[in-house]
Amino acid sequence: MTRDLRPHPDTRPAASAPWRPTRQRTAVLNALHGRTGFTSAQELHEALEADGVTIGLTTVYRTLHTLDRSGRVDVVRDRTGERLYRHRPTDGHRHYIVCRACGLSAAVEAEAVERWADEVAETMGFAEVEHTVELSGVCGPCRTEHRRAAAEPPPPRGDRGARRANS
Repeated sequence: MTRDLRPHPDTRPAASAPWRPTRQRTAVLNALHGRTGFTSAQELHEALEADGVTIGLTTVYRTLHTLDRSGRVDVVRDRTGERLYRHRPTDGHRHYIVCRACGLSAAVEAEAVERWADEVAETMGFAEVEHTVELSGVCGPCRTEHRRAAAEPPPPRGDRGARRANS
C-alpha cells in the first residue's frame, strides 16, 4: 500500500519549531494524525512499518519529541510512565482524562485550570509558563467489567485442590 507522505494541512509544525520536513518525519506526522486516541512511539512505529514505511524507532521518538516541543501534540503518561502522543487539534492545548485500564481518553473542559495557571504566572512575575495536568481513572465500561469479574466465583483449583480435599 502506498501512503501519501505529504503533511496533513493541520499538522504542519509551527514556524518557530526547528523542522526539516523529511520523508520519515512527514510519515510520522501523517500517521499520528490518522490515529484517534493516544498512542505510544512503539505503536506508531509498528503502524508505520505495517504500512510499508521504513523508519527507525529512534526517528519516531525524535520526531515525536520535536512535535511536542513545537506544540503539535498532546502528551500524557500511562500508569507505567510511558509517554503517549495524540495530534493536537488546531484550536490548541487540551487536557485529557485517561482510563488506566484500557487507555480510553477524553478531552475535558479545563478553562478554570488555564485561568489559574495564568493568574499564578502573573502573580509570580513569570512569562511563557507551561503546565501539565494529568487526570486518570477507570472508565465506565472497565469499571463494569471489573465489578463483573469480582462477582464471578473463582475458577476451580484443579488437581491440587482435589488432593487436599481427599487428604
